Amino acid sequence: MNNKAFWCINALPITILFSIVFLLTYFSLSAAGFLVGSEPNIAVGDVSRWCERVNQNILREPINALSNIGFMIAAIFMIRSITQDYKKNNVPNKYHGFSALVLLYIGGTYFLGPGSMFMHGTHTEWGQWIDNLSMVMYIIIPWLINLKEMAGWSTRTLFLIYPSIAFIYAVTSWIFDSEMGINLDLWALSIGLWIISETLFRFWSAQFRVISGFIGFLVAAVFGISPIEMITNIHNYWWIILFWIPAILAKQPPKNQRTYNPWFFGGMAFFVIAFYIWGQGKPGSSWCNPDSLLQFHGIWHLMCAVATWCFFKFLRTEVAK
Repeated sequence: MNNKAFWCINALPITILFSIVFLLTYFSLSAAGFLVGSEPNIAVGDVSRWCERVNQNILREPINALSNIGFMIAAIFMIRSITQDYKKNNVPNKYHGFSALVLLYIGGTYFLGPGSMFMHGTHTEWGQWIDNLSMVMYIIIPWLINLKEMAGWSTRTLFLIYPSIAFIYAVTSWIFDSEMGINLDLWALSIGLWIISETLFRFWSAQFRVISGFIGFLVAAVFGISPIEMITNIHNYWWIILFWIPAILAKQPPKNQRTYNPWFFGGMAFFVIAFYIWGQGKPGSSWCNPDSLLQFHGIWHLMCAVATWCFFKFLRTEVAK
């Protein structure tokens, strides 16, 4: 058995074992006092920024932290799917089997779990940083994949661009803040770039490229930011000019097509509904109960984990035109 065959066949048990070891190590280090900290002006017994009461034990927000295991489970099921592809020799596109692109997507999904768990579990500055980094490292994947197809990039080029963006964000968000010291909300921008690039992927034309950036304003409106607010506060939202990045780079129509119903629409429905639930999981909301086992922020995590699975299934529908 060669190395590739070994990893393909054993990827699932290895990932499950890694997850168990990670969780045991996390809990052990936290119990020993090496991980837990405290956020400014929030003490044990207070209500956290995400509603759940701050705990004395190994997890500052137990429900909000443990609900992130959902992302790890979603990634494990993705690995199970591509393992079955390999065993059945079923590789109709680059999102089946052990291709570089599908492994990138699965890795981004998996990292969401530990990333957010560190934030909710430790209440440390580095935990917050890793949480933000994990979200950015996931959300830039879909639009970079789309631009790869429409800009004519090679896989090698994509794998130079992706870590470069992640590295720049990691360094600047650590030194400055989550907006990189320049009022650039890369996570929010990337949601817009994803939908813009996905729409271009579906409806590419030279004329549509010109107006495609306006879709970003519609996406922002869905998430509660009106075009008027963005324009009148241009110092905070200067990055709306970047909505036209897909238009500039998408110089050719994609060679493939995807089926949007049910997986893409389903994933978006889970994500948008989860976002509105996320808004209720904060102190001051009538739905906030700090001592309940049902935490709205935890539901946000679980629904987003389901959304990542839906988008995985959506990518696997890709076929040549």
